[in-house]
Amino acid sequence: MEMASRPAAEFSRAVPWIARFGWIIVAVLGGAAIEAAVDGRSSSVRYAAAIGGWVVWATVALALAVASVHSLTAARVGTPLALAATAAAGLGGAPAVDLALLAVPAFVTCVAVFAAEFGRQFVQASAYGDEERFPLRAPAAVGAAAITVWIVWAVFLISGPLLLAARSWISGTLITALAIAGIVLISPRWDRLSQRWFVLVPAGIVLHDPVVLADTLALRAAQVASMQLAPTDTQAADFTGPASGYAIEVTTTESITAVYAFTPSEPNGRAIHLTAFLISPSRPGQVLRACAARGIRVS
Repeated sequence: MEMASRPAAEFSRAVPWIARFGWIIVAVLGGAAIEAAVDGRSSSVRYAAAIGGWVVWATVALALAVASVHSLTAARVGTPLALAATAAAGLGGAPAVDLALLAVPAFVTCVAVFAAEFGRQFVQASAYGDEERFPLRAPAAVGAAAITVWIVWAVFLISGPLLLAARSWISGTLITALAIAGIVLISPRWDRLSQRWFVLVPAGIVLHDPVVLADTLALRAAQVASMQLAPTDTQAADFTGPASGYAIEVTTTESITAVYAFTPSEPNGRAIHLTAFLISPSRPGQVLRACAARGIRVS
């Protein structure tokens, strides 16, 4: 087990550095595609493209440099903008070679940033004391909605300032205002997806999930009967969202109460009593091994 886990641990530590080096290459090689796309346009359009590109790059670079929960959100929202810029540069007529020099490091960076190992290190960086945080997979419906909204927002963010620079005042102002509104109104919802984790603490376990639950669910170690990969016929309460992939079933020694998150149809949430529930960590095996190491029974 130790020999098998050592390469995994080394890979986990390397993932954030892959993202950081990839993002540096985006700046070093990727600018040619943007320059080619706006070549021949007015000077104001060229300046807007250059300034916008550097602002996005610097913001994401700062997020990648300082690990935290909020910088995880910034990195996962910001790095795909390089791929959106690749698409925009392609529409602007940038040569294929320049597009590849932007798209390849941008793609590598995105893969690293969205890897479970990257998320684990960034949420753990904000942990308090002797606790181990394990990110949870996003609920399928919530994740799909977040991606759809992000695509619309990215189009607005890129096109709005360029339209203003091209003196399309009405459409440029409207689209830019919508992009800014997205940052103010939608970014807290994206940030909630980064604040979903299962936690091991000295006293027991904690489920922190502001998307699914109204309140944090904390259990003492004595209240946890066992943990295991969920069987297909489980009757446990589903706290995964639901999310795809393997789930872990947590069985309790006594009935506990949990409250689902507030919804328009249930503004006060919905309380349930349960003796088992499901969670969806990004790496279920890693969670079970950590629980066993802390003396929690793993089936």
